[in-house]
Amino acid sequence: MPGMNHPARSEGSGSLGEVIEHHATSGTDAQPASTPTDMLMKNWHGWMWMFHGEAFLNDVQQSGPRAADKLFSTNWIMPMAQRRFGSGLLTFKAMLSLEPGTISQQRYPELFQQGETAFGEPIVDGQHPHDFFSELAVIYDYKLSPKTLLSFYAAPMGDPAMGPNAYPHRASASEDPIAPLSHHLQDSTHVADDVITVGITHTNFRLEASGFHGREPGEYRWDIDSGKIDSWSTRVTVNPSANWSAQYSIAQLHSPESLAPEDDVRRMTASVAYNRRFGRGNWASLFVWGRNQSLEDGNVGNGYLLESTMKFVNRNYVWARIENVDRTNELLLGDNPEPTGFGERYFGRVQAYTAGYDRELGHIPHLSTAIGCQLTWYGVPEVLKPAYGSHPVGVVLFLRIRAH
Repeated sequence: MPGMNHPARSEGSGSLGEVIEHHATSGTDAQPASTPTDMLMKNWHGWMWMFHGEAFLNDVQQSGPRAADKLFSTNWIMPMAQRRFGSGLLTFKAMLSLEPGTISQQRYPELFQQGETAFGEPIVDGQHPHDFFSELAVIYDYKLSPKTLLSFYAAPMGDPAMGPNAYPHRASASEDPIAPLSHHLQDSTHVADDVITVGITHTNFRLEASGFHGREPGEYRWDIDSGKIDSWSTRVTVNPSANWSAQYSIAQLHSPESLAPEDDVRRMTASVAYNRRFGRGNWASLFVWGRNQSLEDGNVGNGYLLESTMKFVNRNYVWARIENVDRTNELLLGDNPEPTGFGERYFGRVQAYTAGYDRELGHIPHLSTAIGCQLTWYGVPEVLKPAYGSHPVGVVLFLRIRAH
């Protein structure tokens, strides 16, 4: 980053502290130092101004009794500004999404997906849109010594120290426009209210703690939700080399679901990310485990995800995602409201297998444009076959635009 007046991370090297100062992902998440970042940058009046983001125009087609089709857009942008302030580095950043206007009926089709509510009913077989204000944050990084970094993060809407990088920002999922089925077991807290985080990084080890409001966002996606700080999380991150990053995190979420206000949840996640650059390409992979435990009745659900994306010969991408995820009996409700006295419980495990390809087209200054497709097929437990069939599939055709 020529002309910058603070330490910059070169792609392919750098300590964990330099990765953190770069703030290329949401919240205070870390990634392997070798991970490339598509970002526009300009040094102006003592500030480094940065911008990155992407948008997908998707057409989803599904098969089976629960099939649905839809044309919609998933998208986000992240403007940032950094400068030296006193003895530290000051960063302002935001994540904005137009999905409240580009995804109708508060969801897009995704077989076996669960999480959040809309119109007083649980969202089933669909993924909710992100909030327009998904992150509004200020960060201050202060170097206690050449190898030790003390960080403070505050956000009315933001990402606490919980889980791996959220899926919209992961290099391992950069070309997949659809949320993982395990999202609400692993990284759904990346949009939370009233977040405060303190972290300390020494060489390639980082320890963080966060307080935040635990209720998941409401169905009104254009506003800024708020609430008292009633939940907490802590995370340990280790980057043993430029190509590797691992984290373990644990959180206690107070009343995350509006339909079950008395049910608190303990969430644990662990993940390992790997990135490798090579001539005319890059290979990024992630394995993550997430676990939710109800503190009301002890019911436990687990989600396992392995995903990988490879860019080769400059313009081509291939990717895969494999999931093995526990699902709850809300899937049996379909589009019906929860009956009186309904108790949600994990009761079956679904496998999802995704493969995709896209290719960048032409050349537009500062934009990377690609057209692609992906196929997802499922392993269905016996208890769900009457509702979904034995072999449902989903196909997504899309146009992708990314700041570059």
